[in-house]
Amino acid sequence: MKIQENYTQVAKNYNAKAIMIVLLIGSFIALFNETILNVAFPTLMIEMHITATTAQWLTTGYVLVVGILVPVTAFLIHTFTTKQLFSSAMTLFLIGTIMAVFSTSFSALLISRLIQASGTGMLIPILMNTALVVNPPQKRGSAMALCISVITLGPALGPTISGLLLQYFGWHSLFILLIPIIIACMACGYIFLENTSVITKPKIDYLSIVLSTIGFAGFIFAISSVGTVRTLTLFIIFATSFLSLFLFSKRQLSLKEPILELRSFKHPVFTIGVLLIVIMQMLQFSMGIIIPMLLQNGMKTSSFISGLALLPAILVMAILTPFFGNLYDKIGGRILISVGFAIICISTFMLSHITPLTSLSTITIIYCFICIGIAMSMSPSQTSALNELSHKNQADGVAILNTAMQIAGALGSALFLGIMSAYQNIYLNNVGNPNNSNNQINALYNGFTHSLTIASIIVAIGFILTLRLKRDAKGFIEKEAQVRS
Repeated sequence: MKIQENYTQVAKNYNAKAIMIVLLIGSFIALFNETILNVAFPTLMIEMHITATTAQWLTTGYVLVVGILVPVTAFLIHTFTTKQLFSSAMTLFLIGTIMAVFSTSFSALLISRLIQASGTGMLIPILMNTALVVNPPQKRGSAMALCISVITLGPALGPTISGLLLQYFGWHSLFILLIPIIIACMACGYIFLENTSVITKPKIDYLSIVLSTIGFAGFIFAISSVGTVRTLTLFIIFATSFLSLFLFSKRQLSLKEPILELRSFKHPVFTIGVLLIVIMQMLQFSMGIIIPMLLQNGMKTSSFISGLALLPAILVMAILTPFFGNLYDKIGGRILISVGFAIICISTFMLSHITPLTSLSTITIIYCFICIGIAMSMSPSQTSALNELSHKNQADGVAILNTAMQIAGALGSALFLGIMSAYQNIYLNNVGNPNNSNNQINALYNGFTHSLTIASIIVAIGFILTLRLKRDAKGFIEKEAQVRS
């Protein structure tokens, strides 16, 4: 009942469409920026004398900061107005972008990226919470589909646009392009945004923030450092991060006002939904890195061609995500999610079997089918998970889902790129002439094959989990109607 009351109030007093458009555009630009450097990695590795593992921290570090900040914004949303938060987030994003334009070293560029990420981490929960407030339950599937389109298409479109720019300009141009767009978004936010949340000024638990930061950051750092850091050091980092996450979880269950309401995980459908989203985000985010690397270093394509090869799949996902969101409102999510995961699994397995003789068009077509499966599964998985929670806990559910998505993106790029690099090195260590160009290319494909094989196994596990989903959107909406009457 409370959600319906909030929706009615917003619909009467505010221009909901204008609010959503501003937030969608601002979030899209910030998330687009997550992967804007992916196709520039080969250039940056040469220019800054860094390895692929080091370069990926320009993306992994960005997503990691976003993931750490998302839970904190649940506190911020109830402390400051929507306009104040949006302006602060976009200001941080603008400062980081300007710093990136003038960066000449890896450390300076990384710091700039982390400042950008601090703004992005605030934008995502603002978007999702506002979408819940201004849209009634019977249209929630469509609303979530729009949000998911932004969250998934922003990072997916980054390599394509940046690939086009890098064909003619240097990597600094990627950030110069963003500055006028950011300023325009800030102006629109000042004009159109009004507060859509209840200001309660809750207390924030700083120990929880410290524990979550140590836990998440340590875990991702350890995953990304496999093969480059001593085993004992990795064990210590893993142990510290797991202990921090355990203490963080225990503390959330004991606090009256937790940073994250982890009791949401007692609902099986919600838990499965989170796991499915993690799997899809890991796969999609890592694909935006390892496919361009394979095309540029294996097929010797330009940055523009490698980015363009991803474009058809991105357009397919852009078109189909809202369509499947509307379909979810009519038939529910179980069939959509299961079929979607089956498509992802089969397509990923096929992609893992490409060779140096495989054509670029074949890779593009297979990736299109992967994105079709993601479009079919992502929004229904998120909406099904949130529908499982009570109105009181849905804001916490949004925070958990968004935290999981951002951490999964960092984990996926670190894990699959790490596997790819490890098997690439194993191949080179076992050949007579590792510096031979053919051996270098074969090693790259060997790493890609093993990385995607493991990815297909993880997706197959996700497909098994989809078979346990029972509740659908239609049943939920009918139940909501009965409660209101």
